[in-house]
Amino acid sequence: MNSNRIVAFVLAGGEGERLRPLTSEEAKPAVQFVGGYRLIDFVLSNLVNSGIDAIYVLAQYKPQSLIDHIAAAWGPGIRVLLPRDGGAGYTGTASAVQQNMDVVARERPELVAVFAADHVYRMDLRQMADFHYAHAAQVSVAAVAVPIESALSFGVIAAHADGSVREFQEKPLRPRPLPGDASRAYASMGNYLFEPGALARVLKQTLRRGGSDFGRHVLPQLPGRCAVYAYDLGDNVVPGVRPYEERAYWRDVGTLPALIAAREDVLGARPRFDLHNPSWPIHGRVSEERSAA
Repeated sequence: MNSNRIVAFVLAGGEGERLRPLTSEEAKPAVQFVGGYRLIDFVLSNLVNSGIDAIYVLAQYKPQSLIDHIAAAWGPGIRVLLPRDGGAGYTGTASAVQQNMDVVARERPELVAVFAADHVYRMDLRQMADFHYAHAAQVSVAAVAVPIESALSFGVIAAHADGSVREFQEKPLRPRPLPGDASRAYASMGNYLFEPGALARVLKQTLRRGGSDFGRHVLPQLPGRCAVYAYDLGDNVVPGVRPYEERAYWRDVGTLPALIAAREDVLGARPRFDLHNPSWPIHGRVSEERSAA
């Protein structure tokens, strides 16, 4: 897979209300993690390490600290796109991508990646793209297996044994378990790969019906209308991961307790997620003093 033929949109416009007061003055993806890293550095590192060079961050809510961080830590290669002058702004994640589909027309990619900006994990996007092509998918959704009792907090993917998706459930009371494993369910990571034509069609349909969000409005309409598959993060092999680390580590740090727990996961001599991996580094680090300036 030629990773240069992928355009990536990073969804960084949310308010992050459950992370207040940390998000009172800046966007959730700009929140400090540890050691000079911010939450957005994880997705950007995964994309850069995967060889993606067309990366667009879609920002809206209190974006200045995010813009400043990207300029200082990443440079001009990462482009930040704000709502266009005279527009109504982004009303949701689907609206944000729709307003920037001219980028897709200009770049003419084979695939469009739509990734969340505020999760902690490592993933090689090239492997997800290979899966996408091997299954002749029009849409692939990154998934991580979580305990069934924890799945109530996530968007859940109900998939067949071959990975084809039969249903998306948004924070369900009764999550559908994995095929052959009643103790776990697939949580959507908020990371998607689209064939460009399929993306254009589903966005048009979603917005025509008044929808504006990928998780709540775009994904539920996909099964039965296009070839959509769940890609298991557990199948993604990232170099340099130590034996003591948690396999397929992924955390949605959408609440203060979740953020605190993830910060603890990277500490100690044998952390569950080791920030120091020369084979798949986390980029974007700025010194604590410089970041606070």
